[in-house]
Amino acid sequence: MIRLESVTKIYEGGVVAVRDVTLDIQKGEFVFLVGPSGSGKSTLIRLMLRQEPVTRGRIWVAGKDITRLPNWKVPYLRRSVGTVFQDFKLLPNKTVRENVAFALEVLGRPRGVIGPQVDQVLELVGLADKADRYPRQLSGGEQQRVSVARAFVNRPPILLADEPTGNLDPATSVGIMRLLDRINRTGTTVVMATHDHAIVDAMQRRVVALEQGRVIRDQRAGRYETALRDTIEMRTSKTDQEGQGEPEATDVAPEGDAAAPAAAPVAADTREVTAEVPEVGVENEGEAP
Repeated sequence: MIRLESVTKIYEGGVVAVRDVTLDIQKGEFVFLVGPSGSGKSTLIRLMLRQEPVTRGRIWVAGKDITRLPNWKVPYLRRSVGTVFQDFKLLPNKTVRENVAFALEVLGRPRGVIGPQVDQVLELVGLADKADRYPRQLSGGEQQRVSVARAFVNRPPILLADEPTGNLDPATSVGIMRLLDRINRTGTTVVMATHDHAIVDAMQRRVVALEQGRVIRDQRAGRYETALRDTIEMRTSKTDQEGQGEPEATDVAPEGDAAAPAAAPVAADTREVTAEVPEVGVENEGEAP
């Protein structure tokens, strides 16, 4: 579904944002990109969207080599990729319904299709009763729900989210993650850049940890802190090797003995999603290309 092969991104001035990253994300996966600010998470999202060109390497998205894709074909690529951003990016002069419908209008969908499809996705995100409100009349969490609805209304096989909970309080963040989890369970591949420890630890999906543009950990059913602990181990081992010629044991607890993160409320809410896959006619995307 998404494949990166030895991808490097160097900005003007020699700033290296991504270093030799190779990833293979399968259809239907939910993947967290984690790491500190400046680690390359958002750059990877932009590269997958072809918002920026790679310096070296190749990227395939939905079966297409986007590094060799002509510029005039990029809009067609984005029809198969939904996007959710930290700052919502809603049109202020359009209502909730109009913001979501706009994503279908630009694709040339007939009105007879747009209306029911918009109503369906607004029901999914819990905003059917606020369809005629404007963004300024909504809370931050509600605006992000509109953003999620707009990203999913076209039923894309891939959804990329760049810090979608970054401006939200913890309780509201849980609601957004429940939505993304529901969408993922319809078959849509979800890749989310985040630095929210509690959400990553609670969901326990695949975690790709980055530091200084490099992938330092790729773990299925992973946790944020596990990646951090392994980074400390790696640094300790490297320091020992440089200073003494061979590595020494560290006092870092093994993965199986790690203490569970203090995120029980988030975990409880997130686990509820399994039993709450909506029955509002959302099409199963399991056969999407």
